[in-house]
Order: sequence, then C-alpha cells, then structure tokens
Amino acid sequence: MSSLPPAIFLMGPTAAGKTDLALELARVLPCDLISVDSALVYRGMDIGTAKPERVVLDAFPHALIDIRDPAESYSAAEFRADALAAMAESAARGRIPLLVGGTMLYYKALLEGLADMPSADPAIRAELEARAAVEGWEALHRELAEVDPESAARIHPNDPQRLTRALEVYRASGLSMTEHRLRQAAGNPDAGTSGAGQLPYTVAQLAIAPAQRQVLHDRIAQRFRVMLEQGFVEEVEALRRRSDLHAGLPSIRAVGYRQVWEYLDGELSRNDMVERGIIATRQLAKRQFTWLRGWENLHWLDSLACDNLSRALKYLESVSILK
Repeated sequence: MSSLPPAIFLMGPTAAGKTDLALELARVLPCDLISVDSALVYRGMDIGTAKPERVVLDAFPHALIDIRDPAESYSAAEFRADALAAMAESAARGRIPLLVGGTMLYYKALLEGLADMPSADPAIRAELEARAAVEGWEALHRELAEVDPESAARIHPNDPQRLTRALEVYRASGLSMTEHRLRQAAGNPDAGTSGAGQLPYTVAQLAIAPAQRQVLHDRIAQRFRVMLEQGFVEEVEALRRRSDLHAGLPSIRAVGYRQVWEYLDGELSRNDMVERGIIATRQLAKRQFTWLRGWENLHWLDSLACDNLSRALKYLESVSILK
C-alpha cells in the first residue's frame, strides 16, 4: 500500500452531476471539498456558474470558491499553488482532499506541473489588443498559426484571452507555448517548470457523465433555462453596473455570461441569447469530453445510475483510498 496520503479527483462535463456525487461522498467519508472550476472562483457570479447554494456551502465548505473578484484574472499556475496548499492542509488533518469540477486544464496542471513561461507583459498585451481592435482577432490568429501552429489549432479565433497569451509568450521569450511545453516534457533544464513532478498523493480519479450524450444535451438546455428563471439576466445586469468590468475579461467571457452580456448590449435577441448560451455550454461539454477521452486511470460512472455512491466507494476501496 502506498505511504502517500489519499486524494480523490471527481471530474466530468458540465451538468453531469459532479457536485451531487461529491456531497454524497462527503457525507460518508472524511473529505474536504476543493473546487476545480475556473468560473466558481469569482464572487458575485453564482447563478450562471451553477455555484452550490449558500446553505450547501455552509454545510459542506468548498475551498477555491469565491476567491477572486470578477475584475481579476486567475491562472492555472495560481490554481495549482492554491490547490496544493488546500490539499496539504486537508491531509495534515488526516482527511481526504476531494477535488471536484470540470476545468480539465487545472487537473492537468496539478498532476503534471506547468512549463515556466514569461509573466504577463502589459505593454505587449496592450499592443496586441490595439491591433485586434483595428484588424480583428482573425489577424492575430493567423499570426499565431505562423509562429505556433499547434497552439493555433487548439485556440479558437474568438478566444482573445488565450490567443493574446499565446502571442504574448512568443513575443516575450522568442519561444512558442508549444516549444516551452516540449522542453518541459523533455526535461530540458533550461526550460524550467512550475512545480513539475509527481503529485505527492495516491490519487483516485473518478468521472461522471450520462452514458447517452443526448441526455447531457437535454440537461444542459434545461439547466440554462432554469438559470434564467432564477435571475441570471439580473445577475449579469448587476455586474454590468460596475465600471471596471467589460466583455473582454475572463470572468465575463465564461460560458453563459458572454451570451447574456451580448443580449444586454443589444447584440442578441433573447431567443438568440438562450440558443447561443445552450450551444456554448454544449461545446464546453464537448471539450471536456475530449480531455477525458485521453485521460489515464479514469473510473467512469453513469450520471443516471442509482447506485453511484456505492460504485464510487467500491472503486475507492479497490485502489486503497479507503482503509
């Protein structure tokens, strides 16, 4: 049996039922919940992120929820440092860190570390954004395709945050993001890594999703409409009243928020907003499935099964997470 402390990862696409299963596990195991979600970090963004209700968070506290203002950014490197600290605190109390969420890049960063890359350069970023305002993001995407075709294939032209960052890295260092990562993978000492190396835990990796993709699509559509009934538009209206928030921020570009923001800007009709919000959420789920299909050592559960708790506990026992 491994001498490393145990940890549990609970992954899956959006609307798959991750939170419900995490709460079930936390009721029967000595677990501390840690959120792995790039949108739940933001305060005041509750309805559109499907953030657990306050009564749930009071009963089952989640680390890394409500830790950033929407005007601020939050990187995978920051997540890794925060998650490792939360996991260490949990393990020190003899409890099991249970990480739950669907931001797959965060899990990857936690498991593998991140290649050291140049920090943000406001001057380069401002120049890129000014160029995009004149020529459009497609022009910047074409430039990225010339210097880093692998990243260009992964980054959509309508994703200015990741597009700007990829070009910023290249201009600041003379190396593409792909080259940085290849050097990390090759163990090049000149490349450096941020905390790379084996995660010091015995990790059990669970994933939950409906066996039928159409079921997930239906759940996504239903959840988006429920969010609107709960006051999603009013939540975004409150964010818009702040002078320091705008459509280009990572928080406002989160799935759903971007579409509601455009609706309030008059760029979309309400019906178009609903349709595009649902489509964007389904596209997010598709990207999450793409990550998960190549994930190693993953134990799958069906969202619609009635015995997922017992199945999860049996699996955790089989991999020596439970003693």
